[in-house]
Amino acid sequence: MSAQPEEVRVLLVDDQELVRSGLRRILRRRDGFEIVAECADGDEVPDAVASHRPDVVVMDLRMRRTDGIEATRALRVQESNPPVLVLTTFDDDELLSGALRAGAAGFLLKDSSADDLARAVRTVAAGGSWLDPAVTARVLSRYRRAHPSPATGPVEALTDRELEVLRAIGSGWSNQEIAERLVISELTVKSHVGRIFTKLGLRDRAAAIVYAFDHGVVVPGGSG
Repeated sequence: MSAQPEEVRVLLVDDQELVRSGLRRILRRRDGFEIVAECADGDEVPDAVASHRPDVVVMDLRMRRTDGIEATRALRVQESNPPVLVLTTFDDDELLSGALRAGAAGFLLKDSSADDLARAVRTVAAGGSWLDPAVTARVLSRYRRAHPSPATGPVEALTDRELEVLRAIGSGWSNQEIAERLVISELTVKSHVGRIFTKLGLRDRAAAIVYAFDHGVVVPGGSG
């Protein structure tokens, strides 16, 4: 009998009750999720995060008072800063690249399957990234134009193992998944990630994903 997955604490942020109700039906406790709180607008998010300490925030983009991009940006200055998965109906490259620039760990379109949503939430909660393959190439192109990277080191500066880890980051794997698949400790993965960022002049996982796509380490459609 397989072990139950560790429960993931989720904060839902969407201005439509019907959408939140649908998400609750997908992210069920019996499948390893706990909805710890819900917000109907982005300006409610900082207090909800401080009060409920979720593992991941599932964030709508367009809301009445404070949109998902501003809410995501506000979380970056909080002591408790859980990863954000953007979930949106809008196939809008500028909005989605803006979410990445604000610090989101990934994005998923609302017409995705329930299985993809559950996998994306769990991946982002575990420290990975999730980029919907339907729009990844276009969004990264927009991200790149609006947020040019500083001078970066050559991919040849990486060891074979570091290149494996970069490929895994670009494919959306969490540190735990990388550790399991490469049969190394999670602490070792973190050390590799730190060295990759230093050698390539990268500031975060989003920049690492862009670098991986730009340098052919990962190809469009291969993430998630």
